[in-house]
Amino acid sequence: MIVDCAHYRDGVRQHEGKLELADAAARCMRAEDGFVWLGLLEPTRAELEEVGAKFGLPDLALEDATEAHQRPKLEDYEDSYFVVLRPARYDDAREIVEFGEIMLFLSSAYVIAVRYGKAGELGEARSRLEANPDLLRAGPAAAVWAILDKVVDDYAPVVAGIDDDITEVETEIFSSQVDSTQRIYLLKREVIEFHNATAPLLAPLESLERGAFPNMDEQLRRYFRDVADHARRVDEEVTAQRELLTSILQANAALQSVRQNEVVRTISAWAAIIAVPTFLASIWGMNFTDMPELDEPWGYWVALAMMAVAVAVLHRFFRRIHWL
Repeated sequence: MIVDCAHYRDGVRQHEGKLELADAAARCMRAEDGFVWLGLLEPTRAELEEVGAKFGLPDLALEDATEAHQRPKLEDYEDSYFVVLRPARYDDAREIVEFGEIMLFLSSAYVIAVRYGKAGELGEARSRLEANPDLLRAGPAAAVWAILDKVVDDYAPVVAGIDDDITEVETEIFSSQVDSTQRIYLLKREVIEFHNATAPLLAPLESLERGAFPNMDEQLRRYFRDVADHARRVDEEVTAQRELLTSILQANAALQSVRQNEVVRTISAWAAIIAVPTFLASIWGMNFTDMPELDEPWGYWVALAMMAVAVAVLHRFFRRIHWL
């Protein structure tokens, strides 16, 4: 359950290895500088309730973390905060956006990150922050920045992967006879789900940018402002992708309609060409005794010639109007 658990003071990790849960909770209770950063991976309900009891986590926030599948948000619980994030990664082979979920419990004494899913691994964020003691001295807010920065940065490969697939779809619908409707629809669905994960994040980031955490220094506020700018850029790109896929879907439908019309015209043209010799053959095929040219030696060849001429004339006509 515990990925890592560490106590930081003055921008420095105070021990080697992971702290035990009871030791971490005890350090939070002592009136000393620093904070505890606890990382949990897919804890069970009982494990999460144990953490909540030791750290005194708000019941409503704990219930949200237990149920998971929350939208990105920031909630204020007087002396603590609860943040929900939706990290993502792109499976290019299947053209699917895989989502995870990160719940953050924050106070002046701790940062507890609860992660679900494969997306959003936070070891890199912790290592990066530990390598910057000056920023780590800012306390729990610095850990929140490191996690947010990692989540938002991970959105960029997802946007790039979707862009590549959109380009492939555009080329496909205009250069081949393959019906790409299903691929376009599924890709658009992934983009919509991705937008649902990124767009709600803007409001919490704007709150953090304005200084939602008390006593946040100006340097850290600039860092949050940078993350918010990146998130807004991602939101704009995802919105543009949604609109572009809608246009591509409409263009694909129009092209399919044009291709169907071409097929119908071709079939109609051949049906008209075949109808003339069929009509002539049906006339001479009527078994009446007194029919003109029935007993003439040249009648058969004249009939075939008339059919051939009619077919040639009609074929040329339909080629000229681009039905064939």
